[in-house]
Amino acid sequence: MGKILYLECNSGISGDMTVGALLDLGADREVLERALGSLGVEGYHLHFGRAVKCGLDAYDFDVHLEEEGHEHGHECGESHGHDHEHEHGEGHGHDHEHTHSHSHGHSHSHIHRNLSDIYRIIDRLDSKEEVKELARNMFLIVAEAEAKAHGLPIDEVHFHEVGAIDSIVDIISVAVCLDNLGVKDVVVSPLAEGHGQIRCQHGVIPVPVPATANIAAAHGLALRLTDQEGEMVTPTGAAIAAAVRTREKLPASCRIVKTGMGAGKKDFDHANILRAMLLETNEEENDQAWVLETNVDDCSGEMLGFVMEELFAAGALDVWNTPIYMKKNRPAYLLSTLCMENDIEKMEDLIFVHTTTIGVRRYPVSRTILERRKAEVETRFGNASVKICTRNEKTFCYPEYESVRAICRETGADFQSVYCEIRKAAEDLFCRQ
Repeated sequence: MGKILYLECNSGISGDMTVGALLDLGADREVLERALGSLGVEGYHLHFGRAVKCGLDAYDFDVHLEEEGHEHGHECGESHGHDHEHEHGEGHGHDHEHTHSHSHGHSHSHIHRNLSDIYRIIDRLDSKEEVKELARNMFLIVAEAEAKAHGLPIDEVHFHEVGAIDSIVDIISVAVCLDNLGVKDVVVSPLAEGHGQIRCQHGVIPVPVPATANIAAAHGLALRLTDQEGEMVTPTGAAIAAAVRTREKLPASCRIVKTGMGAGKKDFDHANILRAMLLETNEEENDQAWVLETNVDDCSGEMLGFVMEELFAAGALDVWNTPIYMKKNRPAYLLSTLCMENDIEKMEDLIFVHTTTIGVRRYPVSRTILERRKAEVETRFGNASVKICTRNEKTFCYPEYESVRAICRETGADFQSVYCEIRKAAEDLFCRQ
């Protein structure tokens, strides 16, 4: 069964709401606290609790800046849609806990960090490289949006939004929690946004705030404008949605495994929550991809090889070249790329930039995908990676090419011997249990 995370943004999205929803969904709080402790960032403590929003119990996560006496003090709109106001009148829902695991004595909220400063902090994170890369990508998305809003090159932008401690904690926490939940596929609903104007350090600005609007435009996020006055989608929240989304829409049918709700900090007429749903779907029956095709008769083999590498690096599911004959019997190639719907524009841009084509065709295709996972096995050559696939209670084991190649180069053994040894070890371990 395939696992999908669905973020239902009917009341917008912010960093703290996302972290709260993922913790409520089952992400390990202790794992998160250990990861944040490895950053070496001072001047804050964490709040973990519950809040009631329109009668619904939700997880309340917040970052409290020390000495400043406020929470989530973002500049340019970050605090207006989700400022720290708890709902009262229910007689419960305020189970507050605080973690004091960071040093005191310094006022950090006035530090203006740039993207390089943030990357150096992420490098200290005690976690997987893919977790760090996701965090870097989220910060890059915000930085690009702020650079465009201020009309400056990205390396010249110093701003509170990315540099603030609470943004650092929120974004890194999302990356850590997603990894802890084992989530790879994410669907994000249209982002409900308010209207009007808000006041920030630079003055009065419109909603959506410029950085949020820039992120939505650059990454194809769907905004659903509502009659709610004020900000509901923060730049951090928009960057999270843009970075984690892997699918455009939910499958035709699925099973809800678990739900989690993260509380916003402002009270609306509707429940100010972000709901996260962990879904299961049969990947063999519900998967659609797109094929992009173009005929080229004036590209060199090296050019086609290069664009293939670029397409794979950008997330293409597969790329292949087929020899064909075009008009006047000219020899040519059909360049084909398999990708997900949300990657179409990115793939087309690479094809147009790195080849001589002037047109690309595209059409949807349905796929049957086996349930699969990666594993490691021990062999006489050393440890090796394998892919374990299952269908109708049958298991198939396939050695990963990179592991076979590495062992061959390290030991001098031939490819076929290494491949067979790894496959036999995997079958003995996974096919005869």
